[in-house]
Amino acid sequence: MTHAEKLSAIRHLMDEQHIDAYIIPLSDPHISEYLPEHYQCIAWICGFTGSAGTIVITQEFAGLWTDSRYFVQANSQLSGTGFELVKLRAQGAAEYADWLAGQLPGSSVVAFDGKLASVLLAHTVSEKLTPLGMTVRGNADLITPLWQGRPALPDNPAYLLAPSITGESTEEKLRRLRGEMERQQVQAHFISSLDDLAWLFNIRGSDVACNPVVLGFALITPITATLFISGTKLSDQDSNVLIQQGVTLADYHASGPALKALPSGARLLLDPKRTCFAQYQQVPAGNAIVEQLNPTTRFKAVKNEVEIAHTRNTMIKDGVALTRFFKWLEEAVGREKITEISIAEKLQGLRAAQEGFVGESFDTIAGYKAHGALPHYKATPASDVELAADGLLLVDSGGQYRTGTTDITRVVSLGKTTDAERTDYTLVLKAMITGSTTVFPVGTRGYQLDAITRKPMWDQLRNYGHGTGHGVGFFLNVHEGPHVFNPSSVDVVIEPGMITSIEPGLYREAQYGIRIENLVLAATDENTPFGTFMAFETLTLCYIDTALVDKTLLDEPQIHWLNTYHATVYERLAPHLDESERHWLAGKTAAIR
Repeated sequence: MTHAEKLSAIRHLMDEQHIDAYIIPLSDPHISEYLPEHYQCIAWICGFTGSAGTIVITQEFAGLWTDSRYFVQANSQLSGTGFELVKLRAQGAAEYADWLAGQLPGSSVVAFDGKLASVLLAHTVSEKLTPLGMTVRGNADLITPLWQGRPALPDNPAYLLAPSITGESTEEKLRRLRGEMERQQVQAHFISSLDDLAWLFNIRGSDVACNPVVLGFALITPITATLFISGTKLSDQDSNVLIQQGVTLADYHASGPALKALPSGARLLLDPKRTCFAQYQQVPAGNAIVEQLNPTTRFKAVKNEVEIAHTRNTMIKDGVALTRFFKWLEEAVGREKITEISIAEKLQGLRAAQEGFVGESFDTIAGYKAHGALPHYKATPASDVELAADGLLLVDSGGQYRTGTTDITRVVSLGKTTDAERTDYTLVLKAMITGSTTVFPVGTRGYQLDAITRKPMWDQLRNYGHGTGHGVGFFLNVHEGPHVFNPSSVDVVIEPGMITSIEPGLYREAQYGIRIENLVLAATDENTPFGTFMAFETLTLCYIDTALVDKTLLDEPQIHWLNTYHATVYERLAPHLDESERHWLAGKTAAIR
């Protein structure tokens, strides 16, 4: 079926089931950002392949709500499908609920599949629409009857990480979690989010591309810990390790019945943003539900000393691969045929040569010239272009190693550049340095750091539509909560041990894009009479292209930071490079005056 035919078939089912509007979130039963192929429903129905979006279908209109990262991509991918782009004003907001409230009559029926909708989404839609007399149904799966040849759920092998890697055993983590459950006076805790499960049980797998996670659920009580997972995933040895630490293994599909069997009166803790509505509906009416952030989300965001030490070493491995990549790129461009796709493959190969490499932490964004203006661009055979000794190339990439996760963006000049490009590049660099060098009091939130980072660009009337930074997991998801550096008022304090990206950008549609990204570690800086202050340690080790820097736009402290950073990059990477690589890197990291 074409996308238009799929839309027509959905509308036919809606008519049969008396549904006036149908909502399809880009999600799965674990409310994941990146999905197994089995749950790529939006890509199947309309062709949009971004990582954020929601479809709403009525008999008269079909729209995809997504944010500014995907406006250009969505316009292109939706062409001729019968779906239209609806531009979100606020990233992640359920603005389609307001649209439905203004479009539908009071007697309308709005439906969605509860396996794909979070509890929060279900609450938001109901709170907007039921006061208007509308009926909201959370049990309508209109995709499965139509999707012929749908990919099966993944059933890849999984494995455990030793405490020498994670710094803490599952038994110790369960003890911490139960202490928090006792503090919150709950008798049970249900976990759906895959990265929380991976952290708690020290388990990793490959059920989701780029994210080393395993499909599963967990139900924790003061005396039991049940992991619902396919029985074929773990070896007998790993299963026994978990059992010895007090974990019961049960079938992946048994989590619903387990929730139904909760004793009456038990208070259950779950995260409404990371639990699907279908699981929420399994909880008996006699149980109180406490809707709060999973405690494990906060626990895993604060890396322990073992994880931090491994991450520092991982940055050296990644930096060596990146140095070899950019050296090769500089020598190859204009001399051999290379394209956006081929350079992404080259970079993956160089990372794969590093000890402990498992895979990419996300699909490499290699955007040449105008493609760099698409923040989440991914080259396809249709869009792939050949690189020439001219213009700007943006490369945003990352690796998953058994000892950490990396994420880095660099922009390099492949040849001729303009004054406008150098000005924009330097302002983005200035913003990145400003964020990286900010000293801030304990209690600071991410939105405050976001604004501080943007100020050098705001001063020159420039801005960017995405956030300044996101949390990064330890050999886990490259996008990790609960902290985030963006304009939204997320009430999460930045704590010592949190790893976050700092990645300001600037995008000129159809011309070029610039983004410079490092990962930083939050740490206590100094105690003063005015309180305790914190600062960042930059973790990423890769040169920043100084050929694009307009020194007149940088202050002396910013020049000093850049020179000091480059000295550190050379010092830590040089012992792992051969003579020609060291010579090349010495030139790239030479101090600017």
